[in-house]
Amino acid sequence: MSTGPAPASDRVWTVPNLLSALRLVGVPVFLWLALGRHADGWAVIVLMLAGFSDYADGKIARRFNLTSRVGELLDPAADRLYILATLAALTARGIIPIWLAAVLVGRDLVLSGGLVALRRAGHGPPPVHFLGKAATLNLLYAFPGLLLSVGDNTLGHVMRPLAWAFTGWGAALYLWSGWLYLVEERRVLAR
Repeated sequence: MSTGPAPASDRVWTVPNLLSALRLVGVPVFLWLALGRHADGWAVIVLMLAGFSDYADGKIARRFNLTSRVGELLDPAADRLYILATLAALTARGIIPIWLAAVLVGRDLVLSGGLVALRRAGHGPPPVHFLGKAATLNLLYAFPGLLLSVGDNTLGHVMRPLAWAFTGWGAALYLWSGWLYLVEERRVLAR
C-alpha cells in the first residue's frame, strides 16, 4: 500500500534535472532571439520547447521516482527565469506595459523574501501546488502568443485576443498562487 510520493533524494544527475538545466541554457538563447534579432518565430520555438520540457521533467520525475532536492530547486528556478526573461523582452519591445511586468516580478520578489526566512528557520520551500502550476502554464501560453501578436498581419490579429486572455488569466492566477504561497510560508514560520 502506497502512502504517497517518495521523498526527494539527493540525486543530481537525473533526466528531469538535465531537462531543467537545458531549459536554463535556453534563457539566453531566447533573449538573443527576442531582443537581438527580433526572430520572434524562433524565440517562440524556444519558449515552446521550454514549456514542453517543463511538463516532461515533472512527468518523468514522478513516473520513474526521480524526484530530487536539486530538481525541486532547479525546476521552479528555470520557470521563474523564463518568466523574467520573457517579461524583460516583452517590456523592452513595448509589447506589454511596464506595470504588468512590475506586478509579476514583484510577486516573485515578495515570495523570495519568504523563502529566505524559511531557509534561515531551517525549512525548505513550500511544495508547488496546482494553482501555481496553472498560473505558470497560462503565462507560458500567453508569452509566445504575445510575441506572435506583434505586427499588423492575420496571425497578429488572431493571436492578440488569445494572448491577452491568457495573460490576464495567468497574471490573476500568478498573484492568487503567490498569496497562497505567502500564507503557507507564514504558517510554516509561525510553527
